[in-house]
Amino acid sequence: MHDDTSSLTLLGRTKADYPSRVDSDILETFPNRFPQRDYQVVMATDEFTSLCPVTGQPDYGTIEVRYVPDQQCIESKSLKIYLFSYRQEPTFMETVVNRILDDLVARCSPRQMKVTGRFKARGGIAIDVAAEYSREG
Repeated sequence: MHDDTSSLTLLGRTKADYPSRVDSDILETFPNRFPQRDYQVVMATDEFTSLCPVTGQPDYGTIEVRYVPDQQCIESKSLKIYLFSYRQEPTFMETVVNRILDDLVARCSPRQMKVTGRFKARGGIAIDVAAEYSREG
């Protein structure tokens, strides 16, 4: 049993090849070999950074993606590169979590997905944001 990797273009690339702006086209998928089964995939990074749109100060946090795939699975390196592209993006934490959810749902059409951002305290307040998607029917 071999996994189909023929459509993946990011594995083996270096940081110099990464995009300098957020672009959901960087997200890659591969065929789910078990579409008849509900199972959960969890991917997380504690190295997420974006910029406050008002002050320009960095917001650091953890992003967790939890989903039940349908026909396609998210390729992890492309997700990493996509998330790292937010480092120079001025955006509120609530916006970034919802944007990530929208981009991932558009790319892989999961049965269910939840994106959670746990952002470190700045100004004495830590913020957690969770956004969820569930396919109708």
